[in-house]
Amino acid sequence: MLGQLLDAGNTTTLSHYLDLLDTAGLLAGIEKYSPNEIRIRSSSPKFQVHNTALISAQRNEIFAEITKQPEEWGRMVESAVGAHLLNHSLTQHFKLHYWRHRNDEIDFVIEKRGKLVGLEIKSGVSHKASGMQAFKKDFNPHKILLIGDAGLPWQDFLKIDPSGLFD
Repeated sequence: MLGQLLDAGNTTTLSHYLDLLDTAGLLAGIEKYSPNEIRIRSSSPKFQVHNTALISAQRNEIFAEITKQPEEWGRMVESAVGAHLLNHSLTQHFKLHYWRHRNDEIDFVIEKRGKLVGLEIKSGVSHKASGMQAFKKDFNPHKILLIGDAGLPWQDFLKIDPSGLFD
């Protein structure tokens, strides 16, 4: 019992630190998408930087080396898309989430005026995106997009205003 109370204090403290980092424009915690409030509160946030320079500055590899590592490059592309969405969510007033259920996931879910758009980021050779079908089946989103080599190129996605996806 005491351990649970101490954990609750740690969770509150960590949540407060995350709020401070978010307010400072450094790091946000994206909540899981669910129509069930309890599932949202019981899930861990997905960390997302506001500016990917925070990630790049801490790496030892140079850009050319990272692009040759598919898994690492995928993380960098996903972070860039996430930062783009996060920053636009603040100015365009849409909500940003992620979704995961068992082995299925959608990297980002944006929500505005009751409309959902699911975004799956796939920058490498692996185009397995079973989460897209599961998300579509469960939530009937307004749109669902694959961002990457087999869909909308991530470079093009970074040029658009994501709030236009709700049109």
